[in-house]
Amino acid sequence: MSYRRKRITVKIGSNVLARPDGTLDITRMSALTDQIAELHKAGVEIIVISSGAVASGRSELKIHRKLDAVSARQLFSAVGQAKLINRYYELFREHNIACGQVLTTKENFSTRRQYLTQKQCMEVMLENKVIPIVNENDTISVTELMFTDNDELSGLISAMMDSETLVILSNIDGIYNGAPGQADSKVIPEIHPGQELSQYIQLGKSSFGRGGMLTKCNIARKVADEGIEVIIANGKKENILPNLLRENSSAICTRFIPSANPISSIKRWIAHSEGFAKGELHINAGAVQAIHSQQAVSILPVGVTRIEGDFEKDDIVRIIDPDGNSIGVGRIAFDSETAREFIGHQGAKPFVHYDYLYLD
Repeated sequence: MSYRRKRITVKIGSNVLARPDGTLDITRMSALTDQIAELHKAGVEIIVISSGAVASGRSELKIHRKLDAVSARQLFSAVGQAKLINRYYELFREHNIACGQVLTTKENFSTRRQYLTQKQCMEVMLENKVIPIVNENDTISVTELMFTDNDELSGLISAMMDSETLVILSNIDGIYNGAPGQADSKVIPEIHPGQELSQYIQLGKSSFGRGGMLTKCNIARKVADEGIEVIIANGKKENILPNLLRENSSAICTRFIPSANPISSIKRWIAHSEGFAKGELHINAGAVQAIHSQQAVSILPVGVTRIEGDFEKDDIVRIIDPDGNSIGVGRIAFDSETAREFIGHQGAKPFVHYDYLYLD
């Protein structure tokens, strides 16, 4: 069977792998492993972003005193990661397929060097037919440096690894045009760039994950704008992955149609780097108009009115318009002290070159 795609990322959510009591659903995990193995044997390179460590650890431990949320997550994930990756190892071994664990934190994406080191690690795994099983390292992640949830991580990994498709498996069939429980609500089959969705999105969080459908939509839209197809589907449905990826698939899901103008690899990194910004460039109305024009325009010192923060050359900075709105991020070509000396100057080297600028 041909699946048309060379490389995909599959995010398996907490609500797919957890039973109602919060423990790991081994039967579902086994079924998804079988599907991934089928795709792998058909020549599709697959990166798996898997939740389930906390659920896996929770089923192993009986806690006799109440723990705060961070301590409980660290404890359950420390025990659960070992159990989860061992389960994947055994399940894939039944198919004569090797898998490997990749634990990461948000901070590991903060510099281009760390970003490329992770990319190289997973490229080597894929070249050698090893399936990367990726998860956030909850044992050392602190609240302010955590991913929103694994949806955010899956978007970053998809962009980093140049995946053609990101499949987000949840416990519902996709994005509905109403409340999912209502009889007249239907799944929206396709969402195109620029399509308005705010009236459809439920703000509630999932039972076991940290995020909700709003997070999924925001990540899906951003990744699709970068040129990567995104599919949101129900991971509890039988044979869902092969059904989604077959030619002329009729599987129920929501597909975010990718932009016809994909961005470069380095811009993909910058697009997901707002959380690592070390400072701000405040620009005037003329600069805002220029960078939103059809031409490729860099941010020049003459268009900058103010600089906030202390940063080094090549750090990420936010771009702020005259109304105080963040309109993008970029990699700065100067340290903050030098940049302040050039504010308002004409003919100077760009603060942020177009190749290193991403606009929201």
